[in-house]
Amino acid sequence: MATVAGAAFLLASCELLSGPGEDMPLERLPRDLSAAEQAIIASSNTFAFDLLRETASTEVRPDIMLSPLSASMALGMAMNGARGPTFTGMRDALAFGSLDQESINTSYRDLMQLLLGLDDAVDMRIANSVWARSNFTFHDSFIETVRHWFGAEATSLDFAATDAAPTINRWVDRSTNGRISEIVPDPIPGDAVMYLINAIYFKGDWRESFDRELTRDAPFTRADGSTKTVAMMAREGGFDYYANADAEVAELRYGRGAFVMNIVLPREGRTADELIATLDEARWNSWIGGLTPSEMHLTMPKFRLEYETTMNNALIALGMESAFGAPDTDFTGLSPHGRDLYISDVKQKTFINVDEVGTEAAAVTSVEVRVTSMPPTMMVNRPFLVVIRERFGGAILFIGKIGDPEVQQ
Repeated sequence: MATVAGAAFLLASCELLSGPGEDMPLERLPRDLSAAEQAIIASSNTFAFDLLRETASTEVRPDIMLSPLSASMALGMAMNGARGPTFTGMRDALAFGSLDQESINTSYRDLMQLLLGLDDAVDMRIANSVWARSNFTFHDSFIETVRHWFGAEATSLDFAATDAAPTINRWVDRSTNGRISEIVPDPIPGDAVMYLINAIYFKGDWRESFDRELTRDAPFTRADGSTKTVAMMAREGGFDYYANADAEVAELRYGRGAFVMNIVLPREGRTADELIATLDEARWNSWIGGLTPSEMHLTMPKFRLEYETTMNNALIALGMESAFGAPDTDFTGLSPHGRDLYISDVKQKTFINVDEVGTEAAAVTSVEVRVTSMPPTMMVNRPFLVVIRERFGGAILFIGKIGDPEVQQ
């Protein structure tokens, strides 16, 4: 990855302290976070760095853009159907420690409410949905759980219908304000029985915008040493800033200051990949805790990125192997057929656009659940045989073939 901030920035919510500037109406959270909320934020951030590290270790493309919150929430819904080692593996991978399921669900709900009501100057949306194959049996209790705690729209759908995938993808398009148009394959695989989907949309203007007149073409050095010309924005003024021997960190605020972007620039001689390989929550917190108001000149590239990744290997590496079809896979909390169910695909798509005015970003995570032995579907739409027989002795009373059925009025 390139060693400049634009290719490695993290969009995050940080401590809401008063900072540079005089007209900051929101200087702290509207209420204190509960212990459970603090725990789930810490867990989510730990998962964020774990997921970034595992993704970067195998990603050959120069850019990465993930939404760990979206992935965590989609998997958090699915975890309500997991039992035994499958539940434990998912909880460990998501860094929830010893939290029980109800505490995790409560924290997700409270965190969603907090994020959605935090800054009325920022367009922040979170949506969850569950799409269940109509001819497969699921526990009503699971559906009610994700409706209650995650506010999920739950829909029973004929996955074999021609409009099944378009119906789900229209929800995705609507929930991301048109920035991500589809996540489910069309046609839906014959052994897929459920999709658990989270969508996040974010649009915020910089608290202090960049002057378009100062944007200039300038060289950008890639990780391999080659250069390209990019549109480089520039702004001089107050920022929160921190620096050490490894990196420089700058913070830019949106709206009323509840949401920020942190730019992390490796020092000369260090690479973004090297930072990622050693970055964890403790190190991140020390950087954020060291931010202080500073007057500085910041130049950074405008950029727009659409990114797609399948998270299976990263999640397995983090301990979620049981959920992906190991011998001990157990989703009996999801369905009476839970021993035959497994997570087949965790796919995420992200979009981000950063310019002089602000940032627009969207993410969708889809957890696809399949069955190892799908109940047969029989559509009698070609010539067929008919046998009428006595069931106990087996005597055939009538036998024939229907090749051109007609209905007598």
